[in-house]
Amino acid sequence: MRSMRTGSAWVLAAAGLVSLGVAVGVLSAGPLDPPAGPVTGTYKTLSDVEPRIAINAINTPGDADSTFKITQPGSYYLAGNIAGVSGKHGIEVVAGNVTIDLNGFALTGVAGALDGVLVSGSTNVAVLNGIVTNWRNGLQLDSTRNARVEGILASGNSVDGIRLGTYAIARRCVVSNNGLNGITSFQSTLIESCVARNNTGDGIVAGALGNVVRCESYANNGYGIRSTSSGYSLITECTVAENTLDGIRVASGVAVTRNVVSFNGIGANSAGIRATGFDNRIEENSVTNNNKGIEVSASGNFIARNIVTGSGANNWLIAANNVILVVVANNAAAFNGVSGGTAPGSTDPNANFSY
Repeated sequence: MRSMRTGSAWVLAAAGLVSLGVAVGVLSAGPLDPPAGPVTGTYKTLSDVEPRIAINAINTPGDADSTFKITQPGSYYLAGNIAGVSGKHGIEVVAGNVTIDLNGFALTGVAGALDGVLVSGSTNVAVLNGIVTNWRNGLQLDSTRNARVEGILASGNSVDGIRLGTYAIARRCVVSNNGLNGITSFQSTLIESCVARNNTGDGIVAGALGNVVRCESYANNGYGIRSTSSGYSLITECTVAENTLDGIRVASGVAVTRNVVSFNGIGANSAGIRATGFDNRIEENSVTNNNKGIEVSASGNFIARNIVTGSGANNWLIAANNVILVVVANNAAAFNGVSGGTAPGSTDPNANFSY
């Protein structure tokens, strides 16, 4: 019996070796020599993972009037919040071709601090994605050409929230509770999808060739949107409400179209829309419950397809020699079903209506 068990164990062991050999043969199949050419690593360096430059005391040391200073082109980012220092800018930029990603962090000024971000005479600069609060100006880029500002919340600054120079874009920004204007821009700028609220001065100021598109300007102590343009500008599809002075104020050569303008100039001698110059085109605006509706104090403007109500005898104040037809709209009786109502009072395609 013992020899039989020994024999059986030997048979089982042999079978195990055969199975192991088969498995080893499978596992060891394939070439053993490395491929031709030099052997290279597959890992990524730190510069591969994050090719941008962190804004800090080592990479961007400041000087007598700046906490951090960018002197070389490149893409920069914040890795944390920045606290202001009295007598200094937060970040000063003296190079062109620079992108600054605030990375969702905040630049917070203190009493006596200068500008949150100052760009001095450079071109091609972008400032993105963060909060700038309690400085002199939040972003000061008015000597900069070709700037892009996007995703910035600028609040509580003692002068302007954002200042733009020429050939600039501000998009998706919020400017609130600043000591003067929310956004001030100079020439050839686009301000798009921004919100200006509760600023001590104007909500948005656009210069020559300055366009304001799909913005909201609300409860500012000055004008809602003001154009200082001498031509070739556009204010369109904006909501402008409860500003102390005129909701929209333009000089000459501005197209003011498809805006909603309500409750502006209450308690002041101001209008929903006011034009002080010539060659303006004021069309398809809804102007309701302002101190005055639409006021045009010069000749040579085209005014069509606006609806003005809620300002009584001050719905319209129009100087001579402008192109305009105003009709008091007819009210319809109640009805239901598939038809009813009353024609508004004119079939002229350019008629303006009061009701």
